[in-house]
Amino acid sequence: MFPSNKTPNRKPARRPMLNMYWMYAMIGLALVGLYYFQNNDQTREVNWTEFEKTAMAGDIEKIVVNYSSGEADGFLTEAGAKRLKFDMQPGFEGQRKIETTIPSTDKVQEKIDSWNAALAAQGKPAITVNYEKGSDLMRIFWAFGPILLIFLGWYFISKKMSGGPGGGGGIFNVGKSKATVFDKDKGTNVTFKDVAGLAEAKVEIEEIVEFLKNPQRYTELGAKIPKGALLVGPPGTGKTLLAKAVAGEANVPFLSMSGSDFVEMFVGVGAARVRDLFKQAKDKAPCIVFIDEIDAVGRARGKNPNMGSNDERENTLNQMLTEMDGFGSNNGVIILAATNRADMLDKALLRPGRFDRQIYVDLPELTDRMEIFNVHLRNIKVSANIDVEQLARQTQGFSGADIANVCNEAALIAARNNKLEVEWNDFMAAIDRIVGGLEKRSRIITDDEKFSIATHEAGHATVTWMLQYGNPLVKVTIVPRGRALGAAWYAPDARQIIPTQALLDTMCGLLAGRAAEDLFTGQIGTGASDDLEKCTKIARSLVMVYGMSNKLPNINFNDSTGQDYGFSKPYSEETAELIDKEVTRIVNEQYERAKDILRQYSSQHNAIRDMLVKNEVIFHDDVQKILGPRKWKSRTDEIIEINKKEEENRIKNDSGQNNPDSLPIPGNTKTRQPSPAKQQDSESDDDGTPPPFNK
Repeated sequence: MFPSNKTPNRKPARRPMLNMYWMYAMIGLALVGLYYFQNNDQTREVNWTEFEKTAMAGDIEKIVVNYSSGEADGFLTEAGAKRLKFDMQPGFEGQRKIETTIPSTDKVQEKIDSWNAALAAQGKPAITVNYEKGSDLMRIFWAFGPILLIFLGWYFISKKMSGGPGGGGGIFNVGKSKATVFDKDKGTNVTFKDVAGLAEAKVEIEEIVEFLKNPQRYTELGAKIPKGALLVGPPGTGKTLLAKAVAGEANVPFLSMSGSDFVEMFVGVGAARVRDLFKQAKDKAPCIVFIDEIDAVGRARGKNPNMGSNDERENTLNQMLTEMDGFGSNNGVIILAATNRADMLDKALLRPGRFDRQIYVDLPELTDRMEIFNVHLRNIKVSANIDVEQLARQTQGFSGADIANVCNEAALIAARNNKLEVEWNDFMAAIDRIVGGLEKRSRIITDDEKFSIATHEAGHATVTWMLQYGNPLVKVTIVPRGRALGAAWYAPDARQIIPTQALLDTMCGLLAGRAAEDLFTGQIGTGASDDLEKCTKIARSLVMVYGMSNKLPNINFNDSTGQDYGFSKPYSEETAELIDKEVTRIVNEQYERAKDILRQYSSQHNAIRDMLVKNEVIFHDDVQKILGPRKWKSRTDEIIEINKKEEENRIKNDSGQNNPDSLPIPGNTKTRQPSPAKQQDSESDDDGTPPPFNK
């Protein structure tokens, strides 16, 4: 069972009394003091005899007598300042004066009157006199003001550093964790019903929540609660949303913190925050701790030594490893973490006992995208003829965050056009806006440029249509969007295993635009730079990553972690030259292949080009009328057919489950394999496959 919630009797760790913030405060106060308390006046202290001699000489024009302090200030004339050898630099805006202590405040007026009488006899102007009585409050302020300013500065810096729910006490609590606590009364209002798709990931996460709610169901069988689960996947796929759902579903405290919150410039602060976080978690056990973007603190150790000096991040990671599964007990605390860079994490952090489960949250398949659309369309007034399945088909390769953005953008476009509901055209415009950028119909394009752009985009469409592994065409446009002057958009098939021919077909389709320009206009332009960049990356991946080159077969020069080779290359100069030759050969072969296809279908290409020049935008059906139906089905269509067959078989099995003849034979059962539609997609942009809706 879980430990009690009583706080153990521990002595609080001593916090450092001084740190960099104190130094910043002192420097700031010194600068403020210099600014406010500096005096531009030139002042010199003299005795009473010298003061009287200067006054009798007519070098003082005004005297200020302070009764409280018993002092007098004599403000000098310019001639007097020269006689007393004051600094007479040009542009001086202050006053030059001498100070003295008055022997007797009762007779000072008599002295000044006698000086004025003597000056009048000499024909010199009289001295003006002002009497002041200093304030006791001002004397107190000048005496204790600096101390007060220091304490005020300390207070504001303390309040600044105590920001966040876990910061709590001020400057001396810099080592406190900044975890946000969600308890039974303060939830996130997100449940598993709000998480669409992610069926396999939700099963494992829901099991952890169920264990916390009904632990006896598992402990009676001898099962132990998982100590940690790591959510891994591309950005925007719902890792943090799953964690929010756990916080909303579980009836236990939930502590949320970012990996960057542990990293500080002060030595020992990161480790102190880890200790404080797990202390809070143990006091609230059973509870869940969620660390978002854990790669900020969990990177592999020892790969980038900092010139032999102390590495604060490694100290923080070491403390985290100890707290998660070290010598001390950590019962009742479950760690959830999320990252999209699991390859960068330290191996000790990933071992069972710390993270028992790695849950891969991948880009959604067709059925998952349909569920996600249904969730985000709940609060949007959509037209009755909106086909969610078709929307899901149009957003192949989109993440859950992308789909949410599509729905919101479509609603904004409908509102901009004063519509009462969101229509199909609004969703298409939203997808175009997100993928390609904002339309720029105001951009001035000449007829020659328009013809060249249409030739380029028609080349992409024609060649890709004729390739076995070409992605399904969505539409072709020569309307400028973002930085692109035109685009041929596709819904790429997310394949589990990519054959060599699929990569070559992708390269051929990318080079088709440049090939069409070369063939049909006799000159090439700079518009193919993005296509050439993608094509070169795929060719280099073919040779260096996948080992698909004839001259360098079955060799992988890639380091997925980015840490093993450093600045050195894992191959010789001769091999580097061979790699360059192979990459060039593959690119040139696909370029010539694209030209051959365009020569064969030149009339169809020209028809597509002319239609583009006339209409500016053409769609899948328009291209099909010219080129005819494609010979090959897309992977999405194949998945839908497989799902339909499986559904029919399931219905047949359910209808015959009461028939004794249909019961399985003991010892002859087979494990059912997951259908392709439910398999997780493992592609990434680094594999050389094009992103969604490529030019």
